[in-house]
Amino acid sequence: MNNALKIMSVGLALGVASSALAAGDIPGHPREIQFDELLFEPPVASDYRHELSNGTPVFMAISNEFPLVTIRFSFTGGEYLEPAGKAGLASLTGQLIRTGGNSAFGPSEMDEEFDFLAANASASIGGTTSGASINYLTSTFDDSFAMFMDMVKTPRFDADRLEVLRSQMLEGIKTRNDDGLQIAIREMGFLMWGQDHFEGRVATKGSIESITVDDISAFHARIFNPSNLMISVTGDFDRAEMLTVLNDAMESWKMGEVSGDVPAPTQTFTPGVYYYEKDQPQVQVLIGHRGIQRDNPDAVDVSIMNDILGGSGFTSRITNTVRTREGLAYTAGSVMSNRVEYPGMFMSYFFTKTPTAAFATKLVFDEFDLIQKEAASTDEIEIMQNSAIETFPRTFESKRAMMGLFMSDERTGRASDHWQTYRDRVRSVDPAGVQRAANEYLHPEDMVILIVGPWDEIKAGNAASEPDPERMVTMDAFFDGKATEIPQRDAETMESGETTSND
Repeated sequence: MNNALKIMSVGLALGVASSALAAGDIPGHPREIQFDELLFEPPVASDYRHELSNGTPVFMAISNEFPLVTIRFSFTGGEYLEPAGKAGLASLTGQLIRTGGNSAFGPSEMDEEFDFLAANASASIGGTTSGASINYLTSTFDDSFAMFMDMVKTPRFDADRLEVLRSQMLEGIKTRNDDGLQIAIREMGFLMWGQDHFEGRVATKGSIESITVDDISAFHARIFNPSNLMISVTGDFDRAEMLTVLNDAMESWKMGEVSGDVPAPTQTFTPGVYYYEKDQPQVQVLIGHRGIQRDNPDAVDVSIMNDILGGSGFTSRITNTVRTREGLAYTAGSVMSNRVEYPGMFMSYFFTKTPTAAFATKLVFDEFDLIQKEAASTDEIEIMQNSAIETFPRTFESKRAMMGLFMSDERTGRASDHWQTYRDRVRSVDPAGVQRAANEYLHPEDMVILIVGPWDEIKAGNAASEPDPERMVTMDAFFDGKATEIPQRDAETMESGETTSND
């Protein structure tokens, strides 16, 4: 377009705009602008669900913005299936599926093939589920999918690559007592779940060294088979063609062992103060007990209660008290992590200087007490409700994440109308419900206080530096001044002596 035509186009546009202004279509003040209500209805899983001839569910969402497709295989089964003495087997197996080659290619050759095809493949094994996925160009579908299926069905588990991964894990094990937060999370896991349960179990030098290629192959076969499989497909593809391809792929893949149920932990813990001696300037403090199951009828009330208490960042009470008002910690808050099969964990946390650990702990317990004794304000509740409702559509903004959510919901038996009724349940939360949730599901007298740091200094609190007697706090203020020392653990074996109690 030449300059004369450009000038003419601009002039016409300005003329149209002037006519609109003259017609009075533009409000006189920004506050008079009216917007149409934005309505969002969550998608229904059944609209995306298909089923292969062998019964495998497939969730599909087409989008043609880019010539890319992502296929994800999701399997029931994970770390909870590790045999006794083989902690770390799940992690090694997941890594080797992707990095250990397949029946046609060694590790390096398979990497080169995926790179040549511009395909990104991955595999992993988590606590209760496992997966493998591939993202590829539509133009390379046949070769990319064939490589992916070979990787998932018949991984090579190259012995040399296993030794590389084993060495990396063993090096990491040597240094795991260097980080105070890692110690705190580990020891809280031991207390809450027990060292024999998969949520508390950690790999040791002995368990990693004992794992063989045969162990890995057997663990792979137990989980990665069609009996445990769900599939999601997103991107630029034809639905009928994709279903045909997936059905053909399943024909030669034998059904296998169905993964068993996830076991509930049998560990019982004794409330009280526990400490792990470590010479460090910053102290890690975790305070918690067992929580609720995901499908608890009060789950939404509990969630809003926790958001008010410490789960919503700067708007939460614990953060405001410990971090903003008192300046005792950069990080402070709480989390209510639910589980499907058994109650999860409630935990408050903060990281502070040694002399202020006791005072900050008292502040957190004060917030526990306040939310139980006094009803939360309507404003507080509305902030959390609005946040939950306004961010709700983000749950479905990615088609890949949405298909993953639908697979998880079906696998765990979530109610089919859960997402359609979610916002109504959030809106129904009121001050009485929040206070009831706090009293029913928060039990300060049954909590564990776990501290990592130099205990003698922590125990003394701020008495030496605090001029206000009402703000002087020592660890004697909790559980009658009794505390249990967690003995030092060998980084490689996790072995330790007996715990000792200090009155």
